[in-house]
Amino acid sequence: MSGAFQARLGHQFRNPALLAHAMTHRSAADPKRGMLDSNERLEFLGDRVLALVMAEWLSERFPQEREGALGKRLSVLVAADTLAKVGEAIGLPAALRIPPAEGRTGLRGRGTVIADATEALIGALYLDAGLEAARAFVRREWSVFLEADPTPPMSAKSRLQEHTLGRAEGLPEYRMVSSSGPSHKPFFVVAVRAAGREAEGRGDSKRAAEQAAAEAWLAGIKDKTGQ
Repeated sequence: MSGAFQARLGHQFRNPALLAHAMTHRSAADPKRGMLDSNERLEFLGDRVLALVMAEWLSERFPQEREGALGKRLSVLVAADTLAKVGEAIGLPAALRIPPAEGRTGLRGRGTVIADATEALIGALYLDAGLEAARAFVRREWSVFLEADPTPPMSAKSRLQEHTLGRAEGLPEYRMVSSSGPSHKPFFVVAVRAAGREAEGRGDSKRAAEQAAAEAWLAGIKDKTGQ
């Protein structure tokens, strides 16, 4: 793995195989090994390490906030969109190990792929040098996102739910409209219905499409009220 990439991470791996493992997308994994050489297990670990480090940091940084506000911050900071932005910033897409044919499909630039590999990278840092190494990486790379908004941020789905519940209009209902595309490049369309009105959203994951649908619904309200 590139020395320049490790320098950007601020960590020289004692076990370089861990970094290579973290950068191996399942499309490049060995089926004879049950794909255990893909980054999916490290992603599983990294997801938990990130949540722990972030919860610790938020508790320290915002000592006057209640659990609900901290939870809102946490959900945004560990979301796939934020993970993908971090991955892009550190040059992770170029380090991904994927077959040449998959590279030509644009797999390397998919937000969900980058987000998953970023979590796997955190897992690899933790296994290579412990929690302190993972913590140092997260605090350095996430600082701009943590300090971006003095008020607790909310995802579009959370904002829509708060909007409808606050008006006694019940919970929004999401339904899959369609899913298409190959497994490495799926495309989802999801509709949300709330307060008698429906909106659609599109994305490369079901979750992203749901967020886009909620954003579209809220944008409709803003257009109507001008607020």
